[in-house]
Amino acid sequence: MIKIIFGNQGVGKSRQLCRLANDRLATARGSIVFIDKDCDHMYDLNRQIRFINASDYRIDGPKMFSGFLSGIAAQDFDLEAVYINSFVKIIKHPIDSLRGMFAFLNDFSARTGVEVVISVSAGGEPLPDFMEEYVIR
Repeated sequence: MIKIIFGNQGVGKSRQLCRLANDRLATARGSIVFIDKDCDHMYDLNRQIRFINASDYRIDGPKMFSGFLSGIAAQDFDLEAVYINSFVKIIKHPIDSLRGMFAFLNDFSARTGVEVVISVSAGGEPLPDFMEEYVIR
């Protein structure tokens, strides 16, 4: 399952994503991973949540991120959920060009059983139609 927190910058998406990850930990049977563009929110998370600073891995596009995410799942047999903050900044592609990325994420989640929760900043752009079904309202 994919979930998206969508909105303008400064409305609390990162705070909400951190809260969701911390809340999930209370009922998690497997591991939880939180991926961010930097270390700004590392201390907002419970220390049992694996924090990954994506900038350490020089991700430069959707294909590279797909491999990165697949590698995380491959090394962690009990991965339950992945929370991704600042998704568009990590991917470094315009939001409306990510249809294939979301098809991959949907397939990845269905195949692995890993829930993927993503924060996406609007940046003045409207929500693309292929993302509508995943938005948390």
